[in-house]
Amino acid sequence: MTDQRFHPVNLLRGFVRPVDPVLLAILAVLLSAGYLLMLSASPERAHNQMVNTGVALCAMWAAARLPPQRLMSLAVPLYLLGVVLLIGVAAFGETSKGAKRWLDIGVTRIQPSELMKIAMPLMLAWYFQQREGAINLRTFIVAAALLAVPVALIVTQPDLGTSLLVAAAGMYVIFFAGLSWKLIIPVALLGVVGLGSIVVFGDQLCQPDTEWYALREYQKQRVCTLLDPTRDPLGKGFHIIQSTIAIGSGGVWGKGWMEGTQTHLSFIPERHTDFIFSVLAEEFGLVGTLALLAVYVLLLVRGFVIALRAPTLATRLLAGAITMVFFTYAFVNMGMVSGILPVVGVPLPFISYGGTALVTLCLGVGILMSIHRHRGNAHD
Repeated sequence: MTDQRFHPVNLLRGFVRPVDPVLLAILAVLLSAGYLLMLSASPERAHNQMVNTGVALCAMWAAARLPPQRLMSLAVPLYLLGVVLLIGVAAFGETSKGAKRWLDIGVTRIQPSELMKIAMPLMLAWYFQQREGAINLRTFIVAAALLAVPVALIVTQPDLGTSLLVAAAGMYVIFFAGLSWKLIIPVALLGVVGLGSIVVFGDQLCQPDTEWYALREYQKQRVCTLLDPTRDPLGKGFHIIQSTIAIGSGGVWGKGWMEGTQTHLSFIPERHTDFIFSVLAEEFGLVGTLALLAVYVLLLVRGFVIALRAPTLATRLLAGAITMVFFTYAFVNMGMVSGILPVVGVPLPFISYGGTALVTLCLGVGILMSIHRHRGNAHD
């Protein structure tokens, strides 16, 4: 008699069971949109992106199959591994374009900072779970220290974009764990004052002989370019100027797929990665950008629904943080290509070309699926 476990229908059910159909549908729309834009922005990379997508979906499915408690058991090992690898990058990493971000492990090169985008919120969620019912100021101080170590190592590479995402992922967990507004408001006010000072005194601060404390020269130039791209229209300001021209020229309905002049005349820089949103805006206009925003909103709503239904403190914190990381990716990317934020090298989630970031993002989706699947059993 045939073993029913190996019946094709049962095998198919076992394969799709970990997958949340709502998240999968949202992801399918985003990945399809990304492939469509890739065919216009850089058709020679479209095939590679399909391969990247296949690998990322396999990673998502594997994460979705792992029970949340198994994920939590990996928190400390992944965090320690990430920190050790970041120290290895500082000591033995390969330097490319002025940054030391890659570590050669023989068979391939890895970028350990990408691992921390998942390991950091996982570690902090596990940490707060261990102290549930006894969370106090000391708990938050230790959590901040756990966050500061990898962020500091990433900043020194230097990699401002990745350090921002890792810091945001950790801070979201700390915030959702109950950080007091009495601590948040003073820091926020200092940030507002600092930003206001830069805007008001931008002309003086951006003089060539002015040094900014704790910022490298290229980081200073990014801020100064944000304040006034026309300072160097053919140099550092060229990217932002051309990107905003592309976005504005799309109008309401856009110029049509593969009809973007800024895109196909190569005025848009890095049009297949960081600036692919400019391609979307030029070819599909305001309608296309609003449609993409609507899909991202659905992703965030679904993520927060999963977070609210999660059975444990750790899974609630982790689901909430991962959802907010998706928001951070999208907000920072759209902000920087629109000229309202400095260019920090953050891809548009699930749209931009690249394997590492796509795998990281799909791992996040897989973790959300795992949390949703096991929502009825806190000990599964």
